[in-house]
Amino acid sequence: MPKIDYFFATLSPYVYIAGTRLEEIAAKHGTEISYRPIDVMALFPRTGGQLPKDRHPSRLEYRAQEMRRQAKKAGLPLVLRPANWPTNAAPSSYAVISAQRAGGGDMGRLVHALGRACWAEERDIAQEDVIRAALEEAGFDPDLAESGMMMAADQYAQNLEEAVRRGVFGSPFYITDTDERFWGQDRLGDLDLHLSGQL
Repeated sequence: MPKIDYFFATLSPYVYIAGTRLEEIAAKHGTEISYRPIDVMALFPRTGGQLPKDRHPSRLEYRAQEMRRQAKKAGLPLVLRPANWPTNAAPSSYAVISAQRAGGGDMGRLVHALGRACWAEERDIAQEDVIRAALEEAGFDPDLAESGMMMAADQYAQNLEEAVRRGVFGSPFYITDTDERFWGQDRLGDLDLHLSGQL
């Protein structure tokens, strides 16, 4: 079965804006998704990027316009400056890692629920109650929010190293098993075409 390694940050606005389109594309092509949450704030300086707070105002202004446009295009509500962003992405990332290992729920729905909590509901995705609610919504045991932390923390660190090694520099980032790389939710259409053999 073909596979997509999906590198992403749970606090990324573009991961939220992507919705569950990746999962729809994967289902269409019989492709497995391996969810690999990463510390994108640690990734940026290691791959030539800058933290949002350090970017030039013109870049920040464009980012705000583009986020608004892309959210509208996706039909999703978006708060441009949510009260709880940035936050510590590690706890929600650990939950994603634990959920993927445990199975039994909907991974795409989990990732989207976390994004929605941050970017539409202005909730803090570092908080256990927010993470538990997202896990439960996606059909997972909410106790995964606090179990397997050491394993998940180790995997989270490994994901970052793998991301750097494989050429990832932003979020969301999709890599096929033939090493075709797609950066950004606005490249999901291209990923779909690639999996169809048209690109």
